[in-house]
Amino acid sequence: MRLMNRRSLIQAAASIAAFTALPVRRSIAQSYPQRPVKIIVPYAAGGASDIIARLIAQHLERDLGQPFIVDNRAGGASIVGTQAVANAAPNGDIIGVIDSAFVINPGLFGAKLPYDTVRDFAPVSLLVTSPLVLVVHPSVAANSLKELVALAAAQPGKINFASAGLGTAIHLAGEQFRQAADIDIAHIPYRGGAPAITDLIAGQVQMSFSTVPAILQHVKSGKVRALAVTGQRIDQLPDVPTMAEAGLPAVDASPLFGIVAPAALPQDIVTRLSGSAAAGIKNEPLRSRVIELGFAAVGSAPGEFRSRIDDEIAKWVRVIDKGNIKPG
Repeated sequence: MRLMNRRSLIQAAASIAAFTALPVRRSIAQSYPQRPVKIIVPYAAGGASDIIARLIAQHLERDLGQPFIVDNRAGGASIVGTQAVANAAPNGDIIGVIDSAFVINPGLFGAKLPYDTVRDFAPVSLLVTSPLVLVVHPSVAANSLKELVALAAAQPGKINFASAGLGTAIHLAGEQFRQAADIDIAHIPYRGGAPAITDLIAGQVQMSFSTVPAILQHVKSGKVRALAVTGQRIDQLPDVPTMAEAGLPAVDASPLFGIVAPAALPQDIVTRLSGSAAAGIKNEPLRSRVIELGFAAVGSAPGEFRSRIDDEIAKWVRVIDKGNIKPG
């Protein structure tokens, strides 16, 4: 009898402890953040990742009640800043905004990366994607994607495509196009998107992929011709078909931008961050603002973002391996 009473007491104490721990666990998430949060952007200020980070920081600060401070740490094809997120304490004080380099770099650098892209990060939310526009110089005798493919097939190696640099999202969009269309076009890498567009407008190169904000004014002025867009049709160029509509659905390169955190960040904090960020992106005024800037608003849950990361890594590994692309 005495033994049974002791067992009962132990079980009762354990039940009480488990029950009373629930409000404590909830309170940790509900009270997060208790200090300013740093958002590391692995690029210099002024680029697309920086713009998205500053927009979401303003929303998170209003919604969660603490400052969210953007910290630009450029270097090493985004590796420097991304590694800082992986190495941060998993308490929510440091999170990061990543772009397509996050899912491209595993294929480019493999084991040379100082972190494991899948193991060392907790995906929080895919915020936005960026449709890409396939554009050609007006001198190119192609008014459609089908005509461009036919022209390239008839003139192997004669059409040059410009990119923002070796291994960039723009480069891999062109490589994905080359592989899907089974054509021979020559890659001309530049040091950034601006000089690539400058030479495209000047007719030094014949084609490129570009983000909407970077190329829209040149399309509207007739300096370049838009043939197709990746993803869905965009409001700014409503008459330009998608790659799928134009006959190449395999060309789906659309740079992504999202929030990640150190891998061991407690799930309740991940959920709180994700819920706030996703709601901000999906609702006004932030939704209209990102669309105006040429992005597609997403605002995913963590699990959805994890699946997207896995799919994107696998896709770009295949493209990089088939194209025998090496980091510069």
